[in-house]
Amino acid sequence: MTANNKNLLIELFVEELPPKALKKLGDAFAQVLVDSLKAQGLAGADSAATAFASPRRLGLHLSDVAPKAADRAVQQKLMPVAVALDKDGNATPALLKKLAALGFDASVVAQLKRAPDGKAEALFLDSVQAGATLEQGLQKALDETLAKLPIPKVMTYQLADGWSDVKFVRPAHGLLALHGNDLLPVRALGLTAGRETRGHRFEAQVERISVDSADSYATQLREQGAVIAGFAERRADIVRQLDAAAAKLGLKPIQDEALLDEVTALVERPNVLSCQFEPEFLAVPQECLILTMKANQKYFPLLDAEGKLTNHFLVVSNISPIDASAVIGGNERVVRPRLSDAKFFFDQDRKKTLAERVPGLAKVVYHGKLGTQGDRVERVRAIARAIAALLGGPELSAQVDQAAHLAKADLLTDMVGEFPELQGIMGGYYARHDGLSEAVAHAIEDHYKPRFAGDELPRNQVGLVVAMADKLETLVGMFGIGQLPTGDKDPFALRRHALGLVRMLSERAGSLSLDALIAAAVPAFGDLIQNPAAPLADFIFDRLSGALRDQGFSAQEVDAVLALRPQRLGDVSQRLAAVRAFAALPEAASLAAANKRIGNILKKSDETVQAAINDALLQEPAEQHLATALKNVQPIADDLFNQGEYAASLRELASLKNPVDAFFDGVMVNAEDAALRANRLGLLKSLHEAMNRVADLARLAS
Repeated sequence: MTANNKNLLIELFVEELPPKALKKLGDAFAQVLVDSLKAQGLAGADSAATAFASPRRLGLHLSDVAPKAADRAVQQKLMPVAVALDKDGNATPALLKKLAALGFDASVVAQLKRAPDGKAEALFLDSVQAGATLEQGLQKALDETLAKLPIPKVMTYQLADGWSDVKFVRPAHGLLALHGNDLLPVRALGLTAGRETRGHRFEAQVERISVDSADSYATQLREQGAVIAGFAERRADIVRQLDAAAAKLGLKPIQDEALLDEVTALVERPNVLSCQFEPEFLAVPQECLILTMKANQKYFPLLDAEGKLTNHFLVVSNISPIDASAVIGGNERVVRPRLSDAKFFFDQDRKKTLAERVPGLAKVVYHGKLGTQGDRVERVRAIARAIAALLGGPELSAQVDQAAHLAKADLLTDMVGEFPELQGIMGGYYARHDGLSEAVAHAIEDHYKPRFAGDELPRNQVGLVVAMADKLETLVGMFGIGQLPTGDKDPFALRRHALGLVRMLSERAGSLSLDALIAAAVPAFGDLIQNPAAPLADFIFDRLSGALRDQGFSAQEVDAVLALRPQRLGDVSQRLAAVRAFAALPEAASLAAANKRIGNILKKSDETVQAAINDALLQEPAEQHLATALKNVQPIADDLFNQGEYAASLRELASLKNPVDAFFDGVMVNAEDAALRANRLGLLKSLHEAMNRVADLARLAS
């Protein structure tokens, strides 16, 4: 830091910010300010930024900020020489007007430089641009920042003058800007910066805190204002307190990053308190209790060592009274009605079986062109039976039919009506209550899986089939009526469904053919849709391609394997591993280039080429040698391929490098004699088919 450089602090004090947006607002507020100050030369690359974001403030501490940016030389293009100067070389009125607009007179004309600009010459003006003062630069940065903040919903409010309106995420009541201990009187949202801020609504030592310097801000807020201003610091403090409070009870808090962020955005100085509820509520499925505590009350349920819910929970309070019993008692009273509601819903729902609810799905509209949820259930059943026929026998078909028939019935229960996130989960509980098998109950619970990237797959074969049928019904139906995703809009989550289907086929149902699966699903729709097999297959392979690249495979490797459209997705990872191993061989580059050349020759041929070789027409030694080598290698490579030994199959084919090179060096493929030409093309077609069973090796050619 130079002698004149100091640390900068800026804070915008507002009414309570939306908690789910606070972290993003705080990060954006700091980042745009920093980027702007650095772009103006007021802060350097090494300036360290600390963002502040609490329920009532957005702020930034930035180190090593200059009071004034350095002057810099700039070159400005004025206009083409033909326009700027007359035939005698004198300045035209257009040039003089341009210079006047920039603050210069005719005396600088002699200093202007001529330089090529495309096909013509232009005049350029060299000048020194004065660096911005920090006050000017910060004002510009602040204006940019407020314009770019990712505000979820803008408020319009009136300033104190009673006439002016301001638009912002929440009404702003204070602006603080300090360079070291010097005040910077910048303006924003009708406010002029001072050096005062406010602390905690109830626990601050003083109503207004006069901040001494940029570096004392965080400490003064903590000590005088009872506020931890930094979002990350406050979050870490909550985690520490949660873990400590849970450890005292021999339990562990539930892990929920989104809940943790939201609670961090609700408190200024966290105080974690331990509470409990009546044990009899634990008779309700724990997912219901956990969800109501998290979603409605922002509590942290506590689990035992086996992951089961206990009747203890933690509250992150925004106040720290000497006697916390009133706060604890209040939270325990508040949670009781919520848990009572959950118990009531659970008890009421079990008075009616899932099977009794199914007819009601016929009254629930699914899509204007695809009918009701009842219609959808029947399609899922038909698709599930078709998949079961491909995978197993009558017993599997009967189980998947029963599970698919009941899978959507919990949508009509009170519990799922209150908590849509529990669909499927509650169906599993109610299925067990109805006396259904564990396999069917698990299938009903799991048929939405995988719900997101990294989610677990269905636990059993019945659930796997119903989950595939459910996703296929959505994909085939929406593609069949032309309801495709566009840009970032995907209202029916078709990308997620396709990725889920890819995972299930890759990891658990590798023997199924993708095309056969789509073909088995289409008849369930009758004449409601156009057959979407081709575009849907393209869509699924696109999703697979992206997923494989995310796993670390190169675009070239993925392209080589997926160019063949392998139908058994369970083989794809083995094919990719084989291609990667092949690419590392010394023969790989030459064979890939030769394969590309062969492909081009076959494409350009006007004749229909058969993969057949007539030994009697092999005249040149090089073509005889290649044909012999291919006949020796191909059976071994094919046998290894059929056993799934893809890497070994490609290694076997690598031995063809020298015969292939010799063939192209010594044989004219397009011979004048038609029989010779057809035989040589047949040899190349045989070679091409043998080399491209695992992947399109031509795609590896650079």
